[in-house]
Amino acid sequence: MEDLKNLFKSNYLKYASYVILDRAIPDVVDGLKPVQRRILQTLFLIDDGKLHKVANVVGQTMALHPHGDAPIYEALVNLASKDFFLDMQGNFGNLYTGDPAAAARYIETRLSGLAKETLFNNDLTHFLPSYDGRNKEPLALPAKIPVLLMLGAEGIAVGMSTKILPHNFTEVLEAEIALLEGKDYTLYPDFPTGGIMDASEYNEGRGKVTLRTKIEVRDDKTLIIKEICYGTTTESLIRTIDDAAKKGKIKIESINDYTAEKVEIEIKLPRGQHADDIIKALYAFTDCQVVLHSQFLVIKEKLPWETNVGEVLKFHSELVQGYLKKELEIEAHHLMEKIFEKTLEQIFIENRIYKKIENIATYDKIHSVIAEGLVPFHSQLSRIPTEDDRERLLNIPIRRISRFDMEKNQDDIKALNEKLADVQKQLKNIKKVTIKYLQALIQKYGKSYPRMTEIQAIEELDVKAISTRKIKVGYDEATGMLGTKVSSPVFVECTNFDKLLIVYKNGTFTVINIPEKQYIHLQDSPVVWLGPADKKTALNVVYQDIKTHFPYAKRFIVKQFILEKIYNFLDESMSLEFISSRPEQILNLVYKPKGKQKAPAQEFNFDDIGVKGVTAKGIRIANKELARIQLLQNDDSE
Repeated sequence: MEDLKNLFKSNYLKYASYVILDRAIPDVVDGLKPVQRRILQTLFLIDDGKLHKVANVVGQTMALHPHGDAPIYEALVNLASKDFFLDMQGNFGNLYTGDPAAAARYIETRLSGLAKETLFNNDLTHFLPSYDGRNKEPLALPAKIPVLLMLGAEGIAVGMSTKILPHNFTEVLEAEIALLEGKDYTLYPDFPTGGIMDASEYNEGRGKVTLRTKIEVRDDKTLIIKEICYGTTTESLIRTIDDAAKKGKIKIESINDYTAEKVEIEIKLPRGQHADDIIKALYAFTDCQVVLHSQFLVIKEKLPWETNVGEVLKFHSELVQGYLKKELEIEAHHLMEKIFEKTLEQIFIENRIYKKIENIATYDKIHSVIAEGLVPFHSQLSRIPTEDDRERLLNIPIRRISRFDMEKNQDDIKALNEKLADVQKQLKNIKKVTIKYLQALIQKYGKSYPRMTEIQAIEELDVKAISTRKIKVGYDEATGMLGTKVSSPVFVECTNFDKLLIVYKNGTFTVINIPEKQYIHLQDSPVVWLGPADKKTALNVVYQDIKTHFPYAKRFIVKQFILEKIYNFLDESMSLEFISSRPEQILNLVYKPKGKQKAPAQEFNFDDIGVKGVTAKGIRIANKELARIQLLQNDDSE
C-alpha cells in the first residue's frame, strides 16, 4: 500500500509539473506556451516567403509537439487571431461572432514580417532535443519585443492559473522606452474587440478592468451595438440580452445581428421604452458590461513566478539589451574577421609570399613556409594566422592574385574599420541602441496596431436604482383604461419592471404587465384596489356573508400568480365591503339596530389579525348584521 501511495505521489507530481511548465503557463522570456513556440519555430524552418497550408504546418509541428494535431491547429488559429506573428489566407474564423475557422486543409499561413524581424536568431537561441530526440527545438525564442504583454495569455494548470490581458503593441514598446530612459509610464490593456474600458483598478495586472460595449443611439427606438467586450461574442451577448428580457429586466421588441467584418447588433424598443433609458439597464443586466480579472502568473527559470506588468517590462528591457549586445558582439567579430582576411590577403599578395612556395613539393613544407613568411607581419594582424587561414590563402586563384587591386582592398578595409568603430561605439551605449531599435519598430509597425479599446472612467452602476426607476401608470375610472399613456388624476406609481395587481369588487384579482394603454374593467365588477404586485404588500379586507350579513376580516399577500389569470380571494357567498393596504387601519363597524343589542358599533384594528394565504378563510368579527363601515383613520393607499 505504501508503495502504491508513493507511485501515485511521484506520478502526480510529474504530471503537475509537466502541465505547469510545458502546457498551460507561458514563459516570461518569449511570452509563449510550448505549442505556440513550436508552431513559430516550424514556420521559421520552412519559411520561403510563400504561404503554407495549415495542415502541412500542423503536421510538421508534430515532430516537435508530443500531442495530436487538434491542439496544434487550435493554438495556431488562436495565435493567428492575435494578428501579430502570422499572415493569413482563408477563413480563420470570426473573432466577433465566434464562428470557427475552416478546416486546416483549406487555410494558409506564414510568418509575418514582425515575427521574422523580432523573434528569431539562431546565434542567440539555445536548442534542446525534441521529445523523441530526432530534432531540436528552442528552449525559448530570442524575442526582442514583450510578446507576453502583447498577446496576453490564459491557462489553467494543476493548482494554479494565469490570465494576462493583451496590450497595445505601440504602447508596450513606448512603456519599455520610458523605462529605459528612467521616465514614468502607464500601461493599460487593449482588446481586439474594442469597447470602452475603465482600468482604474488594473493595478499593473494584479487587479481588474471593467469593459463596456459601444452603443450608438440611432433614434429614440433603435440602439446599435458597434463594439463588444473582450471574451464575448455577438451570439453570447444576444443570448444575455434575451435572458434579461425574459426575466423582465429590460423590454425589447426585437434584436438582429448584422455583424460581418464589423460588429452591428440592432436592438428595437417597444412603445413606452426609450433608448436613453434602456442603455444603463443593458450595462447592468447583460454582457454589455463585463469585469475581467487579471492573474499574472508566468514561468521564469522553470519555476512559477507571480509578477506584474512593471516587473515583466523591466525583465524584458534587460533581456532585449542582452540580445542586441550579443548581436553587436557577433557583428563586431564578423567585421574583425573580414578585416583580418583582407589584410592577410594583402600581405600575402603584396609581399609575394606565394612566390616562396612555387618549387616546394610537400604540403606540410608549403604551410611552414607561409607561416614563416607571415611572422614579420603579425603586428599588422588582429591575431596569428591559423592553418585554416593559410589554407584559405592557398585557395586564392592565380587570376585573382594577378588582378589584385591594392587600392580597392585598402578602401574595403577602411570601410570595414569604420563599421567596426561604429559597432564598438554602440556597444559602449547599449541602452541608447535599444531605445533606437524599439523606436524603429514603432515607426515601422505601429500604424498597423492602433489602440482599439477606448479608455474612460465608468461610473459604478447602482443596479437597485436602475431596477426601481419610477413611472406613473394612469387609471381612468370612467373609461376603464389603464396604462403609461393614460392621463388621469388617479395613477399608480411603480417601477418599470413591476407587475400590476388589480382587485375587483366581486372578490377576484389578476396580475398584468404594465401596459401603455389597456381596458381592465370586468363586467358588473368595478376595480376596488390597484397597485404593484410586489409580493410583500398585505391587503386588508372586510367582507360579509350575503345571507347572514355577519362581518368577516382577513389579511393576505399575493405571492404567486400567472399573468392575466383571474383568481378568487373570496367565496361567491361573500360580499366585499372594504379593502386597504394601509398597515395600521382602524375601522368603526356599525351594526343594524336590533332589540336588546347593547353595542351598536365597535372598533376594529387589522393589526389584531395575522397575515394568511389568499384562499384562507377570514375571522368572523361579530354575530351581528353589518350596516356600514366608518374610517377612524384616513386611508391614503386605496
